[in-house]
Formats: sequence, structure tokens, C-alpha cells
Amino acid sequence: MAAESVSNFEALEIQAAKLLDTFKTAGYEPVAPSILQPAGVFLDRIGEALRGRSYVFTDLSGEELCLRPDLTVPVSLLYLSRHPEADKEARYCYNGPAFRYQPGGASQTHPREFRQAGIESFGIADREAADIEMVLLASAAIRQTGLDDIQLRFGDIAMFFALLDALEIPDRWRRKLRHYFWRPEIFHRMLRRLSRGERPEAESNIADFARALDLDDFDTAQAQVDAYLKERELPLIGNRTLAEITSQLLDFAADLVADPLPKEIATVIEYYLAVSGTPEESIGRIAMIARGAGLDLDEALQRMVRRFERLEEEGIDLARARFAADFGRNLEYYTGLVFQIEIPTLGEGSPLAGGGRYDGLLKHLGAPQDVPAIGCAIHTERLLAVVQGLR
Repeated sequence: MAAESVSNFEALEIQAAKLLDTFKTAGYEPVAPSILQPAGVFLDRIGEALRGRSYVFTDLSGEELCLRPDLTVPVSLLYLSRHPEADKEARYCYNGPAFRYQPGGASQTHPREFRQAGIESFGIADREAADIEMVLLASAAIRQTGLDDIQLRFGDIAMFFALLDALEIPDRWRRKLRHYFWRPEIFHRMLRRLSRGERPEAESNIADFARALDLDDFDTAQAQVDAYLKERELPLIGNRTLAEITSQLLDFAADLVADPLPKEIATVIEYYLAVSGTPEESIGRIAMIARGAGLDLDEALQRMVRRFERLEEEGIDLARARFAADFGRNLEYYTGLVFQIEIPTLGEGSPLAGGGRYDGLLKHLGAPQDVPAIGCAIHTERLLAVVQGLR
């Protein structure tokens, strides 16, 4: 058993060295961000899907920390430590561990502690060129391990946001639909409820309490929530702070009195999210939906068209690629192109690599403005298991 473990570790290190050589040759600087990360800033941006799977603890000084569940945020913080004004171009590569709780139990392809080899690109003003570079470099890194039968899956968060911006809907619902995009079950349930004019749990005890909150004074509302929790001896759970719980309850209270979403608009959104197929097929369907709804999505569609044309010119077989309008991966900091590299035997749920554009993340982490940024991480244990299985 020990010999097998050492052998696998050595094979993993050899594979990682080759991946990093590919990245370094392309001009990416190796970095090693900290494994321990500040929990608050980290968990606030990764989204619900990973928030509940992160290992969080409080050290002896009372600081809340987490074991990094991915490396994009740590590398972004490293970039800002070097360039506080976020005004420089930088390309970084890395190889190191990340940690996630696995609800279905740990396995060879889904371990609790796993390694990622990846690349992050910051400050490149030509977003289209940076997108192309990221997809091509990640694909080349996978292929140099000997895997040729790979498939690309694409999504475009910016296209979905453009659709919402073009629709005549209250800003409140626009913000909510953006927020819940990464949680499909909640999203579609909320969309159906909004289009029927239904209020969420309007006759529940929690609704009665939310109505009693002071909507105009956050501090007073927070004191009310604190007293409510203490009176019932309810602990803070799910990595939620008192302020976050208060914000959610105030948001819930506002939902109770908000205007409904027109049914025809909900139908347009549902039609859009059902789009799936090759990139060419998908662009045609989105254009048809836009024409039918009288929406101007030309600018966002042209960006998609140019991106896929350039990928095809660079040798990507788009006839084998898939685009899905509801595909956003599971990290809520994405703002544009998202993609995964998959193989048929593992499917969408176990990609070999995945990444995307996250132009708003660095401002949230402290940058003075939004910063063009895109990255991709390769799941090296999963990749090694596939490569070894082919031998």
C-alpha cells in the first residue's frame, strides 16, 4: 500500500511538472499562494455550492480562516499584494492542494484534499484574446498528457446578464435572477413564483418576523434578529454571520411587497436557459429568441461569434463542443466566458479542467476598479487517474 501511494505521488509530481512547464513556456510565472485564507472574504465570493463544502475554523486569536477550496481567490489576493492599484498585466501559474468536503464521500476522482495545476491572467485589456489564450493553453496542457478524446463545454454569463439587462424588469428581480443563476433549482422555482405573483412563504412564522423588522435601519433590524435568535437559542450556522442573516431577512421582507414579474418575461428567460447544442446552433437559437422578444442582443452575440470563430481558426473542433445557456460552473464570481474540458467516460460532473472570466472579483477583494481576469484549473488527480486508466 505504501509503495503504491509513493508511486502515485511521484506520478502526480511528474505530471504536474509537465503541466507547469507548458504554462511557464507560455509566459506564466509560478506562484505559491497561502493554503490558509481569510474565511470572510473568501466565502463571500465563491458561492453557495462551495461555501457549504469549505473547511472553516477559528484560530486562537479569534480570526476565522479556511482551507482554500480553490486557488483563484488566493492567486487574486497575491496579485493585489504585488499590485495594489491593479494596474499591471500579470500571468501566474501554480500547482498545489485545495480542500473540499465531498457530500457523496471521497473517491479517487473526488477527494477531500486534491491538487490543482492552473493559470490565472490579470489586467489583459483585450478580453477576447485572453479568453482564446486560456482555452487553447488549457487544452494544450491536457493533450500533452496523451489525452486526445477531450470535449469542450462552454457557457457565457455575460450573455445571460445582457439578456436580463435588455428585459424590462424591476432592478430587484434582475439582481435576484443574477444571484441565483448558479442554483438552478432555486432559480426556476423563484422564476415560476415571480411570474405567478406569489409571495415567498407569505403566511409563515418567518414572514411574520420579517414584516416586523425595521426596514429603514439596519442596526435596529440586526438587534431584532440577534434578540430573536438568542430567545430561541438558535446558533449561527452554515458560515453565516449575524449581519448576513439580517440582510437576508430584510431582503425577504422586501420580496413580500415587490411587484410580480410579467409572465411573458419569465417565458423568455426559460426559453433562453433551455438553449443547448453546438456553439453555432446555440447562437442561432439565442438570436431567434431575441428577435421574437424584440430584444437587442447584437453586441453580446457578436462577441460570442468572434470568440468561437477565433477558436475554430486555432484548431478547436466546435462540432464536438457544446454550449449551454444555463452552464455557469459552480463559482459565483464568474462574469463572462466559462468552460470545462471533459472526457466522455467521466462526463460533465467530473471535468478534467474548468475555468472562466471573473472581471468583478478583484474589485471585491480590494482593487480600486474592475480588473480583466480569467483563469483555469486542472484537477490533476482526476487527470492522472484517466491517463493511467488508458495505459
